[in-house]
Amino acid sequence: MLPHRLRRKFRSTRSKIRSRQTPTSSISALQTSFNPRDTLRSLRDHQWSVYDAQYLFLAVVGIFALCVIQSPGPMVKTTVATLLMLSLLLPVTRQFFLPFLPIAAWLVFFFSCQFISGEYRPPIWVRVLPALENILYGANLSNILSAHKAVVLDVLAWLPYGITHFGAPFVCSGLMFLFGPPGTTPTFARAFGYMNLTGVMIQLFFPCSPPWYENMYGLAPANYSMQGSPAGLAAIDKLFGIDLYTSTFTASPMVFGAFPSLHSGCATIEALFMSHTFPKLRPLFIIYTGWLWWSTMYLSHHYAVDLVGGSLLSAGAYYIAKGKFLPRLQPGKMFRWDYDYVEVGEARDGHAYGLTDLAEDDFHPANFGMDSGDEWTIGSSSSVASSSRSPSVGARSPVDESWEGDTLASTSDNEYYQQKPQQKS
Repeated sequence: MLPHRLRRKFRSTRSKIRSRQTPTSSISALQTSFNPRDTLRSLRDHQWSVYDAQYLFLAVVGIFALCVIQSPGPMVKTTVATLLMLSLLLPVTRQFFLPFLPIAAWLVFFFSCQFISGEYRPPIWVRVLPALENILYGANLSNILSAHKAVVLDVLAWLPYGITHFGAPFVCSGLMFLFGPPGTTPTFARAFGYMNLTGVMIQLFFPCSPPWYENMYGLAPANYSMQGSPAGLAAIDKLFGIDLYTSTFTASPMVFGAFPSLHSGCATIEALFMSHTFPKLRPLFIIYTGWLWWSTMYLSHHYAVDLVGGSLLSAGAYYIAKGKFLPRLQPGKMFRWDYDYVEVGEARDGHAYGLTDLAEDDFHPANFGMDSGDEWTIGSSSSVASSSRSPSVGARSPVDESWEGDTLASTSDNEYYQQKPQQKS
């Protein structure tokens, strides 16, 4: 009912008020606000979509795990849950803990598995993995690789399995945050968390014995009262005179979680994301993954089929993220602060990146984990809309409602060109 010029001016003013920053500054900027009102405002303005169902799923997993956990007690569990909710309420911490939610759900769910009674869990498969190993590879590769022991080999196997595995996610996240396009680290965190959470659920519903069980008990039936074993890592405890891995693996929450191997899954998803961010270093990441594969079999913790299963799970998580949510690299950009705009998803053609493919929402802080309602989920609202707004997946086209009337057919008015800032080609 309003005149066209007035509607256009109103949209322009509203966009300036909402963004409050230039595109180049908001893309790589971090949220520094401690005001919970900013979070409530972003939640109120959020455009809900089917991708927001992930928070309901994570809430159900978290509530189930906290109800099952018997130790620590209610006070500690309540304190942890309260601190997590507080971190989501403050904008300065929300930008980091919101993508961390799938990882938190995985960790608490994995810890809670030890408290699930065996009478509610399926029987343990002892023969299936050795049988698959012989069918697919003609031999038990784990037994072959672990047949000859040496101190040097023990240390070489311990480094990736017992050291690098636990520190690699933090190192990869930091490197991708500094050198990758804005939004790469949150996408990696979510894919990493959901991959591990899915792997633990498979281990819970399809429990299988690892190679060390076959070495100790043969193919005798297993039960949930049995403790875990450090297997080859016991040699490391003996070498350094410590009791780290023996005590840790003996009290493992998931003793019969051989398939899929999450050690292999973590190494594979880290290698895939790091290869995306640093393509020239791809051979290095492939070597690391192969090194970890060898170490898991040498230490008798996994069969080869477990490693393949973990890598396939990671590959699925990575390619889903790459096709819909992962920001693309741009030539000549080294640090996150060098990016003036970001394109998400996988391009179908080999055309160079250009601002002509982008809608105004591409510059909005919502796409990069900043103060906006759309930050609440990768793939929500503006992030996912790219696949439906443009014939090229991941490239934005100026066809959303903010461009209403601003077409060639409606530009007879020179006032539009005076109001519209000139963009670089």
